[in-house]
Amino acid sequence: MGEISFRLNGQMVQVSGVDPHITLLAWLRQAGLLGSKEGCAEGECGACTVLLARPDGAGVRLEAVNSCLLLLMGLADQEVWTVEGLAQGEKLHPVQEAMLQGGSQCGYCTPGFVISMAAEYYRKGRETFDLEALSGNLCRCTGYRPIRDAALSLGRPAPDDPLARRLADPAPPLKSFRYEAGATYLRPTSLGELFQMLEAYPQARFLAGGTDLGVEVNQRFYRAETLLDLNAVPELKTLHWGSEAIEIGAGVTLSEAERWLEGRVPLLAEWFPLFASRLIRNRATLGGNLGTASPIGDSPPVLLALGAEVVLVSALGERVVKLEHFFTGYRQTVLQPGELIKGVRIPLPLAPQARFYKVAKRPLDDISTVAAAFALRLEEGRVAQLRIGLGGVAATPLRAYQTEAFLVGQPWGEPSIRKAAQVIKAEFKPIDDHRGSAAYRTAMLGNLLWKFYSETQEVTV
Repeated sequence: MGEISFRLNGQMVQVSGVDPHITLLAWLRQAGLLGSKEGCAEGECGACTVLLARPDGAGVRLEAVNSCLLLLMGLADQEVWTVEGLAQGEKLHPVQEAMLQGGSQCGYCTPGFVISMAAEYYRKGRETFDLEALSGNLCRCTGYRPIRDAALSLGRPAPDDPLARRLADPAPPLKSFRYEAGATYLRPTSLGELFQMLEAYPQARFLAGGTDLGVEVNQRFYRAETLLDLNAVPELKTLHWGSEAIEIGAGVTLSEAERWLEGRVPLLAEWFPLFASRLIRNRATLGGNLGTASPIGDSPPVLLALGAEVVLVSALGERVVKLEHFFTGYRQTVLQPGELIKGVRIPLPLAPQARFYKVAKRPLDDISTVAAAFALRLEEGRVAQLRIGLGGVAATPLRAYQTEAFLVGQPWGEPSIRKAAQVIKAEFKPIDDHRGSAAYRTAMLGNLLWKFYSETQEVTV
């Protein structure tokens, strides 16, 4: 119970006697694999990026993830590659060769860029190189143009490329896993087993993508007595498009949901690229983002506008809660002991007009000052239905009920919006903090409503 085995750069390794909270990055550097660097310890810089093999149909997908946020225990039975594992002996990998042509200067960020490029290099069905694959990797000296040029110069993998061949073989199955070394790490493989573990360890801390917990471990030195890993529970990995609702399992990563939906929910398609970076979305889950109950989390405003419900499950059964009733206070929810989020349901049909706006100091990879999502249905030029989801203006994410009620039945025109902008600015009393003043946040509410109107007003001829 005190040993973990996984495949690293093609070779099986076994580790024992380490703290269950140790990150993959910390262990790699202790093991002498120094290519992966620590820049931020919170998943913002990408210097620690590694490749992780994830199931993809009958084969695998190589995904770039932050090793500073990935606990070593999460690698049990899995496969991972670092920058040291790309080259074949003295022969550099094509991505490494491309970066040598001016894409690397001080070299600190280079391993992360190389790994993220490699993930895109091996993406199945790739026609062109998607530069968004490099999001979450920061360069502080070379500048991004030569890095972009290196990425765009890449062709396709050679037929005898070892990693290209690996894509066709199935991913290693995740087995039930238990590790004890001071703290306890548990990984069930079914809901039934999960509830048995919860009964034995009722204070266990749930672990999904780890993009929030990893920051606590690194920067706040958080340590749990028991960690309960949800990544091998198939009941949390479901994706279903029905006649009345879309259901996304709580354990589905945001990247998986984005690929599966293929833009069929326009509001989510707008939101996905604005949520952190590709590196984070490859690990972050919808259930995890809701479960943290942050007032500035980006998924709640979008899901509130979509009218989403949260499916909760315990050993006693399931219950469904409307998302607007899920949050009860600052980082507090209706979840009871022994209960967890199983999935999110989005009712159909979708509102014809929907937008998501994120006000932050940077356009991408930043925390929201204010986030707002709107979903609108018009009938004969009047508002038939409107849902407004907001974040960053109160202790919890919430709906703008007063503004919605004011606009329903009103003509979708400037006079109505002018009055509604005053309603929404009076509906909330935001706080002052280092991201923005209360006055700024209040002004943003009115401005975002005007922006939504300007982008969605009906065109008459």
